[in-house]
Amino acid sequence: MTSSNERAADRAYRMIRADIMSGELEGGARLGEANLAERYGLSRTPVRESLRRLQSEGLVEVLPHRGARVVDWRSLDIAAIYDMRAVVEGFMVRRAAVTMSDEEIDRLTTLCDKVERQTAAMELGDPELIDLLAAFNREFHGSIARAAGGEIFAAVRASVVIGPLMLRTVHDYTRADQERSNRHHREILAAFRARSPQWAESVMLAHVYSAKSRLLEGRGEVIGPDAASIEAS
Repeated sequence: MTSSNERAADRAYRMIRADIMSGELEGGARLGEANLAERYGLSRTPVRESLRRLQSEGLVEVLPHRGARVVDWRSLDIAAIYDMRAVVEGFMVRRAAVTMSDEEIDRLTTLCDKVERQTAAMELGDPELIDLLAAFNREFHGSIARAAGGEIFAAVRASVVIGPLMLRTVHDYTRADQERSNRHHREILAAFRARSPQWAESVMLAHVYSAKSRLLEGRGEVIGPDAASIEAS
């Protein structure tokens, strides 16, 4: 592929992804290459490349004989997915609290410093900010999983983190949401320094359930009394 085609593919990816995240391209919407090429003023080749990339992120699905369409995150059982994630990440963070090295804690602290400086200077909803936060979360939480049990644990965690939901969460973040998330990351590291599995787990559960609440709110749902009592138990 030539450099000009690479730039066009990257531009197509950014524009289609932005329209998916904003809801301009709704869940379940068909993504015909010809229609998208016309919509964005591009040829079909970069559109095709961008759809492959979006498929790898879990934002687009390709159905046999039916073409590509936007993954409908609203059809997913968000509550169940995040309840399962809380169990997995709660277990891993307890182990990491006593196994993560001081050097790795220092590295993640420096990473938090860098990300907080960058996010403070960027506009909410900026595609680069979404990418930055998504990459940071993969690294931060992946490092916890690896400290808990190596690459096998990292793969287990990745299997319960649904790409479209994670991206939707950071896309919908308010400044207050972002600041709360930053505090959670900092407090998890403080719990690691104290070698306190219980403290680390309590913060991780708050972190996961706050993301769950944000997604349910975005879908027009709330956590009712019965669900809330289950989470508190």
